Amino acid sequence: MPVMSKASIKVADEVWLATALLHREHPKRADFQIEEIKERAARESGRELRPGVYVHIVQHCVANRAPSPGRYRMLVETGPGRRRLFRTGDSYHVAREGSKTHPAVEDLPEKYRDLLDWYRKWEASAANSRFDNDPILGLIGAGKHLWVGEDADEYVRSLREGWE
Repeated sequence: MPVMSKASIKVADEVWLATALLHREHPKRADFQIEEIKERAARESGRELRPGVYVHIVQHCVANRAPSPGRYRMLVETGPGRRRLFRTGDSYHVAREGSKTHPAVEDLPEKYRDLLDWYRKWEASAANSRFDNDPILGLIGAGKHLWVGEDADEYVRSLREGWE
């Protein structure tokens, strides 16, 4: 029995939904192949995919590609043929500035609306772990314990004593 009718969900939202379901079902995976997203969308819809689904996965929903013509920021290309959901802080093509990153609650069928809460938590936890995963950002605050109770200016002055 089809879960979604053609009129019940926009193509871009269907792509986001399929990708979000994959992320939630496979929390340890960083991204998914285009074919996996396409198959998940078909399985969820219970019908043959609309022709636009594939092009939305490949181009229209992909934040870090030039818009052509769709300018959504729902997915990110992580490598050739691989996608994941977009999150705040991801780079994106400047022409996609301000565009849609996820469905509006009223645009999702009732049974999928909890995915928006899941997405907000997923996005927040990913933002927190960016410092852990990035070797440069991970250095923020490194060595701050060296200055506890110290006056940095006084320390530098003491190092310079005797220089002439």
